[in-house]
Amino acid sequence: MPGISIDNMLDEREARALTSKLLSHVKADDATVGVSSETYSHLRFAANAFATSGRRENRTASVTVWTKGKDGFQRGAATTNEFDDASLKATVEEAEQLARISPVDREYLPTLSAQVYKPTGGYAEATSNISLQDRARRVSEIITACEKAGVVGAGFHQARGQAAAQATKNGNFSFERSSLVSLSMTSRTRDGASSGYFLRNHFDVARLDTDRIARESIRRAVEGRDARAVEPGTYPVILEPQAVADLLSSFAFGFDARSAEEGRSPYSLPGGKTRLGEKFFDERLSVYSDPWSAELPGSMSAQAGLPAQKIYLVRNGTVENLVYSRFWAQRAEQPRAATPGPVNTIIEASGPTAPVKEMIKATPRGLLISRFWYIRSIDPRTNSLTGLTRDGVWYIEDGRIKHAAKNLRFNQSIIRMLAPGNVEMIGPPERVSSSEGQTAALLPALKLKAFTFTSQSEAV
Repeated sequence: MPGISIDNMLDEREARALTSKLLSHVKADDATVGVSSETYSHLRFAANAFATSGRRENRTASVTVWTKGKDGFQRGAATTNEFDDASLKATVEEAEQLARISPVDREYLPTLSAQVYKPTGGYAEATSNISLQDRARRVSEIITACEKAGVVGAGFHQARGQAAAQATKNGNFSFERSSLVSLSMTSRTRDGASSGYFLRNHFDVARLDTDRIARESIRRAVEGRDARAVEPGTYPVILEPQAVADLLSSFAFGFDARSAEEGRSPYSLPGGKTRLGEKFFDERLSVYSDPWSAELPGSMSAQAGLPAQKIYLVRNGTVENLVYSRFWAQRAEQPRAATPGPVNTIIEASGPTAPVKEMIKATPRGLLISRFWYIRSIDPRTNSLTGLTRDGVWYIEDGRIKHAAKNLRFNQSIIRMLAPGNVEMIGPPERVSSSEGQTAALLPALKLKAFTFTSQSEAV
């Protein structure tokens, strides 16, 4: 069915004209400017009924300038959502005024000259211009499925289209469109004692399987009835892809060279040394970023506007790259090129993979975890996290699920979790995102020898 036409979304011609106009007002020594547009809509349902529906459109222009003072370059920044000539000029003047009263930017480097970018294809017009009628029909079908299964469903369906451009005073320009649609759903039994959750997203609405999301959410609620308490301790676990995403959806973004060399990272060694080149993880695991992944396209522009590249952070368990910013690269004892850095996270096995059903059959005793939530960092030097299980835990005995289990709090180092000897089986990678955000990644299910739970939780 027809959607709503999008007049708000910038095209490349309009974005180039706007960034040129902003730069024409700049009197400062250096500058980077940006323009962006967004169209966003949602449909929320709860208690097996439609709840809210909304839509917003917005445009933003941003300006960052550097003015050379007697002690170095000073930085100022300003933004506006008014695109008339007077407002754009006033925004540039505000940034320049702020620069004049700001401290010296000790990490200033000249903005990029012209770069070459390769588009990645992470945009679908049908997602930005989503059919409201089709969305309502799909949610209505989900509500009917909940009623049939005797559960109470709640969920959030949202879609976003974005267009953004960046330009520098030194001649660089980039323009990119992206889109994202997602559905998260929680199902609860009518007595409130069991719940199930499922979330998936995609850049293309035609590839978002809402039937699967509803089916899996309902199944987990139904199969989670009569949960029994289990004692805290260290257990073998099977983490479903959602649970892995809750812990690792941004994992590739943690390989920062500066924090490693300054001793603030799991990849630090004494004396400013790092673990670069060390076999630090299970030898079957590789972690990389690929902007041109068909299932998970990333931005064509990486950190600081550098053109994105496919980059391995870990290959067969060995730390292969640390990410050097432009500033940190030029400070190195032996000057080196900056690293474009990751634009997405892909974790995969170098050998055979196994589905979750096979992992269960291979488990004499352990826990199956569907999701984590309320996750917080404890120690960045060991990448240690704490949080809770939620919406589906099951106790496994003799290769089969024996009963649902009540929730537990965990304290776990991700480095130890993925260390040699602790990863027993790896699933095929699947597009999934953290339930506390929309950061999508390609991640496998994992069967682990040991995972530490510190206390029980009465939350459902």
